[in-house]
Amino acid sequence: MKLKIAIQGIKGSNHHQVAKDYFGDDVTFVECSSFDSLVDHLINKTADKGVMAIENSIAGSIIPNYALVFHKNLHIIGEQYLNIHHNLMVLKGQTIEDIQEVRSHPMALLQCHEFFKNYKHIKLVEDVDTAETAKRIQENQLRGIAAIAPKVAAELYDLEIIHSEIQTIKDNSTRFIIVKTQNKALPENEINKASVRFITDHKRGSLAAILNVMSDCNLNLTKIQSLPVIETPWKYSFFVDVTFEKFKNFSKAKALLEIMAEEFKVLGEYKNARIL
Repeated sequence: MKLKIAIQGIKGSNHHQVAKDYFGDDVTFVECSSFDSLVDHLINKTADKGVMAIENSIAGSIIPNYALVFHKNLHIIGEQYLNIHHNLMVLKGQTIEDIQEVRSHPMALLQCHEFFKNYKHIKLVEDVDTAETAKRIQENQLRGIAAIAPKVAAELYDLEIIHSEIQTIKDNSTRFIIVKTQNKALPENEINKASVRFITDHKRGSLAAILNVMSDCNLNLTKIQSLPVIETPWKYSFFVDVTFEKFKNFSKAKALLEIMAEEFKVLGEYKNARIL
């Protein structure tokens, strides 16, 4: 039986591309309209693993997804980086002058904002997904409407790219995490990155003490993101990514942090995808 991979969006989306890069083509893709739906498929076992965007090099963290991973007790078992290429696509035979609206995911619109300053006649409209907008244009033969989507979406849905690489910053990449409902899919000797969540007490220097422990254990902090603890106003949790050369260094840090932190949880232990 083929592995079932849940993706946010449909075929032709960036999530679809990442899933293909990570798992190959011999899988079944479960298309999800939202990240909440993706998580539901994992919990209900209608999907085996999921691909979830977590941060972008321009727009920063996708904060709700940190909360989803923690509150739904998911485990990060891998990661993948994707260079983002935004392309403006339409029904064949149209030009930029024919376009009244451009519809796409809010993040895509944000990342291409500078391009559209030269086209004041075009209205930018937020939509649920990049590839889904492209598919809808073809299915409903929507003239005067353009989508911002990956190149593969134009190929899948028979659209014409009238402007390519329209993102403001060309070096634009997104980090995706691979999640499932069970932890650790790799042997310890292949694990060199981890994601953790912790809460400190309100004593002065509590956060600094925890960060010092990470440093003393030879962990390299690559990401720190704070989120409010909804149940306790004005209290914050910290989501941290660390890399390390030896798993025993991380094990030592874990043992210390479990004692020092008010709450501590490992969200995933996996392989660093940025190692060249």
